[in-house]
Amino acid sequence: MRVGVHVRQDDDPTATGEALGADIVQLFLSDPQKWNAPKPHPKAAEIRASPVATVVHAPYVLNVASLNNRLRIPSRKSVAQHAEGAADIGAIGLVVHGGHVRDADEVDAGFDNWRKLFERQEGGFPVPILVENTAGGDFAMARYLESVARLWDAIGEFDPGFCLDTCHAWAAGEELDGIVDRVTAITGRIDLVHLNNSRDEFDSARDRHENLADGTIDRTVLVEIARAADAPVVLETPGIGLEEDLDYLRGALDA
Repeated sequence: MRVGVHVRQDDDPTATGEALGADIVQLFLSDPQKWNAPKPHPKAAEIRASPVATVVHAPYVLNVASLNNRLRIPSRKSVAQHAEGAADIGAIGLVVHGGHVRDADEVDAGFDNWRKLFERQEGGFPVPILVENTAGGDFAMARYLESVARLWDAIGEFDPGFCLDTCHAWAAGEELDGIVDRVTAITGRIDLVHLNNSRDEFDSARDRHENLADGTIDRTVLVEIARAADAPVVLETPGIGLEEDLDYLRGALDA
């Protein structure tokens, strides 16, 4: 099982990963709060040659599901651009949030827009698209597992991957006990785990990550999720305490 961390954009990703003893690092290829297309990574050759695996996270501003043309169309373009950038550094996939629509009447169209993302990408994407569950939003595509099931009905034939975020699931009001089995019953797979504790209570709809020992989720539950998923694990916990999180997780998984 690969275990690692999300690294800052100004870090040398593989050097940071190697210094931490990580097996995998996650990174952004551009500002996550902007629409900038990714530029060739200055360390691309080193990243490809490193034994530390990489995964890329798409910018937060993307919303593939949106019915707003000014948001949906650039979102599709950005997914394609970041998938190309991910392929250039040899990443195992591109994580994309499920997105949302504005009201209940648009939900079906939101799932259909996800389908169109794959249908309209001639030749497919060069890396797997890993759909990530999200923490809040009544009309989100991937907050509740019921919605994930509807999303997979729309896009499953394109063989997408799935990224399970534990903080997001907790904040969304999904019980963590048995969640790996419930997810895989829908998607058939979990390709990546974002193993994060939460600063907030269950069903808060608030996406605020916390270090493994300090949040409202019992960290032994998080370890069991990582073990059951049997997929690469990335910690997106706060920088203060990140090394302790990594050390604890490794020790708990080896116990």
